[in-house]
Amino acid sequence: MKKFPPKEDILTWIKDNPTKTSKRDIGRAFGIKGAARIDLKRILKELTAEGHLAKKRRTYDAKGALPPVSVLRVLAPDKDGDLWAAPMEWDSEETMPKILFMAAKGDPALKQGDQILCRLSSSDDPEITYEARLIRRIGTGPQKIVGLYRLGSEGGRIVPVDKKSNIEWQVGKADDLNAKDGELVEAEQIGPKARMGLPKAKIIEILGDPMAPKSVSLIAIHQHGIPDHFPDAVIVEANAAKAVGLEKRKDLRGLPLFTIDPSDARDHDDAICALPDDDPKNDGGHIVWVAIADVAHFVTSGSALDREARNRGNSSYFPDRVVPMLPDALSGDLCSLHEGEDRACIAVRIVLNAKGKKLNHEFFRALMRSPASLSYEQAQAAADGTYDAATKPLAGPIADLFAAYHAATKERNRRQPLHLDLPERKIVLSDEGVVTSVSFKERFDAHKLVEEFMVTANVCAAETLEAKKWPLLYRVHEEPSPEKLDMLREVADAAGLQLAKGQTVRTQDLNKLLDAAKGSEDAEVINMTVLRSMKQAFYSPDNLGHFGLNLKRYGHFTSPIRRYADLIVHRALISAHGWGNDGLKSGDIEHLAQTGEWISETERRSMLAERDTTDRYLAAFLSEQVGAEFEGRVSGIAKFGLFVKLLETGADGIIPLSQLGREYWRYIERDGTLKGEDSGRVISVGMPCKVSLVEATAMTGGLTLEMLELNGKPMPKSSSGRGRPRGRAFGKNKGKKRKLQRRQQ
Repeated sequence: MKKFPPKEDILTWIKDNPTKTSKRDIGRAFGIKGAARIDLKRILKELTAEGHLAKKRRTYDAKGALPPVSVLRVLAPDKDGDLWAAPMEWDSEETMPKILFMAAKGDPALKQGDQILCRLSSSDDPEITYEARLIRRIGTGPQKIVGLYRLGSEGGRIVPVDKKSNIEWQVGKADDLNAKDGELVEAEQIGPKARMGLPKAKIIEILGDPMAPKSVSLIAIHQHGIPDHFPDAVIVEANAAKAVGLEKRKDLRGLPLFTIDPSDARDHDDAICALPDDDPKNDGGHIVWVAIADVAHFVTSGSALDREARNRGNSSYFPDRVVPMLPDALSGDLCSLHEGEDRACIAVRIVLNAKGKKLNHEFFRALMRSPASLSYEQAQAAADGTYDAATKPLAGPIADLFAAYHAATKERNRRQPLHLDLPERKIVLSDEGVVTSVSFKERFDAHKLVEEFMVTANVCAAETLEAKKWPLLYRVHEEPSPEKLDMLREVADAAGLQLAKGQTVRTQDLNKLLDAAKGSEDAEVINMTVLRSMKQAFYSPDNLGHFGLNLKRYGHFTSPIRRYADLIVHRALISAHGWGNDGLKSGDIEHLAQTGEWISETERRSMLAERDTTDRYLAAFLSEQVGAEFEGRVSGIAKFGLFVKLLETGADGIIPLSQLGREYWRYIERDGTLKGEDSGRVISVGMPCKVSLVEATAMTGGLTLEMLELNGKPMPKSSSGRGRPRGRAFGKNKGKKRKLQRRQQ
């Protein structure tokens, strides 16, 4: 070595070569050998003491530098929609590096808090330190807890509101945010999982009084991480939106395009009408118009509104509130097809023949004006000949629409989609947020009419985009698994019904089973079991068909106010027809798979939150009826007990095995039943029963029941403890005696 390198050169080399930072690597790079290695060690020690380097075992990293492969935490998207990340560990006094996540095709959809293993590279942009490319997702952020804060003598504890969890969390004084006893809080785990004692958490938000009027849904909203506050930039953008004029749009204001929605609906994103087809070649045919709010005009790709809509994925509906995908300035005003207001829309003209078969269709970007906003009850009453002030002027259009629907049902019956009959619960709240009644919604032909034409419009959207070779997000529903079908067969057999084996099950086969059960005591159980045998539908750029609807292609187009998937399809239609520059962008297409994966996840998130909220309201409603008797049916069986659905309210409760009579019950996994060892009695899904309500916990939504009668026969009262299992000795002396016998053998 001619000359020992200065500190600056060594430091520069370490920064430029982050994978070769051991003392040996540095020595080789500068040709340092023999006794000179002592000087190198001294210089590296000095650079470390001066804060330029950080020593990690046998390597030296530049202070503030990250290794080329690092574990990162995903941050929230910025105002431009870019996704950023931060190192999981950062103990340097240097400014934390700015890391831009570079998504590639096929990468999973990432959300804030996800932990990812990434390959880092330096960025040419002076404002960006690194560009990160995904190797794999390795986990999520700190566990979030929603629960009641309980103040004790040794600090606070959080009692979870999730009925599936019985773990309490310890909160130190420094981490309690001055929460009061009994308040609902959101917290996150701190530190590693404790091997002994309670896990630790810190409170990040105080949610307030859990018993405040109409606050039950807040528990589920925070528990499942549903965004319920719009950022200021999103609100500003929504408030700045202006109404749309005719311009280059087709004028449909002369058509009787009216909306049919629930009576309490705030947003109206679809309108329909039908006219007799005057084409002599289509005798008895119909022309159906379906107009959908042109949300894509107001929510453009990459805008603050778009980023927030994608983040939410969909609107969430609770008995006490709605968490919308879009701010009210759009969802409840400019995008909503209000009566008597000019509204931008994307409409499809559908031609049906007399038998309801679709002959052709065409899409338009248009302007409409609804003559009326009808409820399902109003529309049905008018169809039955009873009119009010709103429906009397529309007597002709309503009759034409129902005539088109009756024709469409012929094609529907030929196609044989799965026709499940599952009543929808309706929870009525008082102004104080107290449940006043629980009932099942009446289902009219008006409901089926809207569903039928929305399905047809969705098919039209998918067909058009395929024909024009434009990508879209399909609504995919795969065939049920053989294991689920076997379970369904066993339930059907128990009810004296049959589902054929040894063949590919079609919707026609399932419909035969449902029709056979119709009107019987087993109808609800058969319907529920068929539903449980189905796979979860999802969104994908790949067309895998829709099993439940028995359709080869299907996309969501008709609800862009409340579903991001529909907004994607709208943009694709705009681009495919060349209607404007507010269509699908190249970046949208590139990340279509990730978007489909993400909004499928947000959909499931909303469903779980909605179900949990309903369970809590039902538990609150039933909490004053502890000890009362109810008719029900066994709806599920597990190793730890069985589930019963109460017929009157549709609420689900659990009966632990320990409370199921005085004998030992064995779980027969093969057929999903319980069998009593002494009596030989078998409990299977679908059995009618009478139960008593033992406990109703409003905070968790949990119901505990006691079995009184099963299949018309009384059930023995449970003892204080679990029934004695066969072949097991209880008691100190019996145990010793058995051990002695084994030794003697």
